[in-house]
Amino acid sequence: MGYIDIFVPAEQEGTKAIVRSWLRNVGDRVEENDPLVELETDKVTQEVPAPAAGVIAEILLASDAEAEPGALLGRLRVGDEAAAGATPPAASGDAGAEPGEAGFAPAPASSPAPAAPGDKSMALALSPAVRRAVRTHDIDPATITGTGKAGRITRADVDKAVAERAAAPAPRPAPAPVAAREEAPASAGGVRSIPHDRMRLAIAQNMLNSVTVAPHVTAMFECDFTAIMAHRRKHKAAFAAEGANLTFTAYFIAACVAAMKAAPAINSRWHDDRLDIFDDVNIGIGTALGDKGLVVPVVSKCQELSLLGIAKRLTEMVERARANKLTPADMRGGTFTISNHGVSGSLFATPIIINQPQSAILGIGKTEKRVVVREVDGVDTIQIRSLAYVSLTIDHRVVDGHQTNGWLSAFVETLENWPS
Repeated sequence: MGYIDIFVPAEQEGTKAIVRSWLRNVGDRVEENDPLVELETDKVTQEVPAPAAGVIAEILLASDAEAEPGALLGRLRVGDEAAAGATPPAASGDAGAEPGEAGFAPAPASSPAPAAPGDKSMALALSPAVRRAVRTHDIDPATITGTGKAGRITRADVDKAVAERAAAPAPRPAPAPVAAREEAPASAGGVRSIPHDRMRLAIAQNMLNSVTVAPHVTAMFECDFTAIMAHRRKHKAAFAAEGANLTFTAYFIAACVAAMKAAPAINSRWHDDRLDIFDDVNIGIGTALGDKGLVVPVVSKCQELSLLGIAKRLTEMVERARANKLTPADMRGGTFTISNHGVSGSLFATPIIINQPQSAILGIGKTEKRVVVREVDGVDTIQIRSLAYVSLTIDHRVVDGHQTNGWLSAFVETLENWPS
């Protein structure tokens, strides 16, 4: 019958993906929708399924190769040709495949003869992924023993060399002349060098880009959570019976929807030639993954959801995030973001707009019982209330202080007057 191309999914919304690993090898027979390859973005790992039943004829993007949306990953032989074992058509250009590694297409007939033992000429014919790795880690490929075919250096060989270098004790420097020698700090000790993983590098790039392109300004309000705490105590069990964990974040999302009516421009994206203000309120929730970084699943069309609907959607998204089962679609289309930094003990913060070109991000601080003065029937009274600082960081190109404070006022009023 012929060949079917295997592509990187186009629904990446500009997120850079890297081929994490192929789950099948050239020559393996697969059925339609069998997982073929894992792609890793800065946020999630996703599997690309087989588009049809057939035999893997060719792999064009090897492990650690960059995979732009729509890029050609490989080819699948289908129909009669799959049984006959026909040769696949030649690929156009260098797609980053590593012919010498197990599971990849064999080298063409014109390839150089295998290198003799100890000959580094073949080992130093580096693939794009290996060249990028040795450049990133500043390591001489001539010092690496290749384990691939004919002594070819693989990405695994580079990773092993980097780990061995980090574990080896640093060489003792030669004594400096007495006149030039400086005393080491009293606190000097061992140093561990840990290479950045992809998620941390992506977070760093996103944050740098955000503060570079957008003038950030933060407004801070104090909010009384007494009303929503009382409501949560009363209804938490009923929500749990519906399969929803009633967290404070569900109330925050509902209050954001109300506040968008006071300042619609907060729910927008800035572009050089226009401002897109959205009817749908799609709120991303910053979800920490411990030392692994941060992901931002999106609760879409919050303006159409009840508090129960928000809690159900939020419960599902957070569970999937912590189980590393989010898909790119789960984090696409956000128009606003919440960072609940108070869960880790922070009183107040000025978060950076996580997902440019969004226009704002809400920060929620730690809830504390504080003594405050409240007027009751014209008389000042001293009360103990559960308070927290809430901040709104905005892109000052989009809105000014008036809209920022108007949004926060509506947000705080919604929470403080929550019906029981």
